[in-house]
Order: sequence, then C-alpha cells, then structure tokens
Amino acid sequence: MTPLPRDAEDLLRTLAPRVLGTLVRRHGQFDACEDAVQEALLAAAVQWPDQGVPNNPSGWLLTVASRRLTDEWRSERARRDRETAVAVREPEHTGVVPAPGDEPPGTTGDDTLKLLFLCCHPALSKPAQVALTLRAVGGLTTAEIARAFLVPEPTMTQRIRRGKNRIQASGARFAMPGPEERDKRIQAVLQVLYLIFNEGYTATSGPHLHRADLTAEAIRLTRMLHGLLPDDGEVAGLLALMLLTDAHRAARTGPAGELIPLAEQDRSRWDRAAIAEGTALITEALTWSPPGPYQLQAAIAAVHAEADRAEETDWPQIVALYRLWSRLAPSPMVTLNEAVAVAMVDGPDAGLARLRDVESDERMAGHHRLAAVRAHLLELAGDDAGARTAYQEAARRTTSLPEQRYLTGRAARLLSR
Repeated sequence: MTPLPRDAEDLLRTLAPRVLGTLVRRHGQFDACEDAVQEALLAAAVQWPDQGVPNNPSGWLLTVASRRLTDEWRSERARRDRETAVAVREPEHTGVVPAPGDEPPGTTGDDTLKLLFLCCHPALSKPAQVALTLRAVGGLTTAEIARAFLVPEPTMTQRIRRGKNRIQASGARFAMPGPEERDKRIQAVLQVLYLIFNEGYTATSGPHLHRADLTAEAIRLTRMLHGLLPDDGEVAGLLALMLLTDAHRAARTGPAGELIPLAEQDRSRWDRAAIAEGTALITEALTWSPPGPYQLQAAIAAVHAEADRAEETDWPQIVALYRLWSRLAPSPMVTLNEAVAVAMVDGPDAGLARLRDVESDERMAGHHRLAAVRAHLLELAGDDAGARTAYQEAARRTTSLPEQRYLTGRAARLLSR
C-alpha cells in the first residue's frame, strides 16, 4: 500500500475532530460516531495515496463516516427490528445528547471545542481523558496511543472504551458548558494537554527521553484551543510554556541520546523562532490577564530563554516567580523547583532548607525528582558522598532509561574525583 504523504496525514488529523464534532452534533451517540470517523480515516489512508486528496476532503470524510453510521444503524435494525430513523430521532437513547437547537448555528471551531470539553468530562479518569482526547481530537489511532504510553493495544482499547461508556452513562450533552461550568472544565482540558506534552517531552518510562509525536500533538491542540479561546490567559500561557520548553529539545540530548541538563546545553541549538513566539505570547498575555500557574511557568521559561549563557540567568526573578506561583497554586513540585532557584541565589544550604518542606510531604514519597534535586544541591554544597547516595537513589526510582543513565553517571563521576 502506498504510504500517505505527511501533509495528507496532517490534514487528516486536523479534519478528524471537525468531522466527529459535526456527526455528534447531528446524531449524538459519541461512541458510534467516533468509530465511524476512525473508519473514514482508515479509508482515506488507503484510498488517497492512489486516488489523490479530494477537492473537499472534509466533505469526503463526512460522507464516508455518515455511510458507516448508516450501515451500523441498518445492522442494528436488522438485529433489533428497529428503524434507522428512530435511532437518529431519539437522542435520549444515544449516549451523548445533542443540545436543543444545537444543529444549526455552530461553527466547525465550536464543535472542536465542544469535543475537547467532552473528552475531558469530569466523569472520566485522567488517563481516560488523555487517551480519549488523543483519539477523538488528536486523530491518533489506538495503536499509536498505546505505543506512546507503552501499554498493550488491547489495554488502551479497553481504556478508551470505558471512557466512552462513562460519557454515555453520564448523560453528557454535546454542547459548551455554561460559563461557571466551563471555568471548572477548562482546567481539566489544560491539564490533559499539559500531561500529553510532558509525557512527550520527558517520557516517564522506556528507552527514549523524547516522544516528539506527543509534544507536537500537544502543541497543535493547544494552538487550536488558543485560536478558539484567544481571551483566556491561561490557554495562552500553556501554549507559550510548551513552545519555550520544546525549543530546548535539540540540545537536551547528546550524540548517544544521553540527557544534557539545562545549564550544560549548547544554547545555539535552541529553536529561536519558538522562543520568540513563546516569549511574545506570554509577555502579551501578562499585560491583560491575571497571572495563573501556566502563565507563571511560561514566564520562568522565558527568563531562562533570555540568558545567552547559564551564568547570566536572572535567578532572583525566577525565585520571585516561583514564590508567586506557590502562593497561587501551592504544590510540592513547585516547592521542589523553587528550592533549586533559591540555591542559585542564596546558596545550596538555603536550597536544602527549602527542600525540607517537601521531604515530609507524602505525595513526594518515593519520587525520583526529590532525590535528584537533593543530590544536585548536596553536590553544590560539596557533600560528594551524600550527593552520590542521593543520585543512586534517584536512579533506582526513575523508570526512564535516559534519566537513569544520567543519574548513575553523576554518581560515578563523584566517586572518581
């Protein structure tokens, strides 16, 4: 079979949520509509390389998916002796119910946003939200998602199926939630996109540090969300954070795939176009939007990006931003990062003192990042033996092979000097 050109693959991923949104808006039954769209995408992957991309690719996908739905409903009628039209006209029995009056207006963009909110329904677990977002909105196949999270495809199939069943059981409506509910749900949407990006940027397990397909998909979806909600400062902040962070990707690993920490990276390899876009986004957002956690993280990333050399980093400004972030959304991970910044301003002993606030937190028990930061600060303080022990502890706890090799290497280096 002739492979699908890359630009056609990108087109399919862009069109998939639009077509799915249109089908769900018309018919409800999220589960059946999502399956129909996946079959239409497969048909495009088979036919387009030989026949060419149609003049109206969105209409082509919608037609094929609608036919798949019709075939499914005809089969259902044969089994249950029920007219296809009854299944379409009675949305209360179809799982996801179209909101009253939702069929006409409603743009493609609105449908995509509704789809994002539906995939991040509070009835779903976080792993199910991530999987369903990548499948329905990102256009990834179940096999691709399973590979990304290093689980067997049947496991991911069950996870996605359970997610769709929970949406159906919840009686969710395919409509934008009201302002109050939207404000609650947008946090879930942003967190899901953030989780997808982080899993791609530093894979939690496996042989590779990066999953570029996941970071690219997270950026694409967040860019789309920003286009739909341009007045949301936290959406702008998350997009800026992703761009500024991903700009380091080429410099984060060496020739053998080894991890290179921020302070030792060749900054000439950073993506300056992404840095410029991310910096402009966060600078502009902070002029009109009250700062939130994603904006503050983006601001911290922008400060790092402004330094041509590691020693030129404005650490006092970074400490101030971390303290503001800690007041707005306290968490042990924020404190952990703040401890490193404090050490760069006031010395490693001050950083270690700040770290004690995290060590008693049960949420960080057994986390490799805590041991890794302790090791780094002990090394700065000149306690080579303590640092070596902490590096070895962090290496045992991480499931990422590149991180494990890096931490083990730091411990070995301290032993030899």
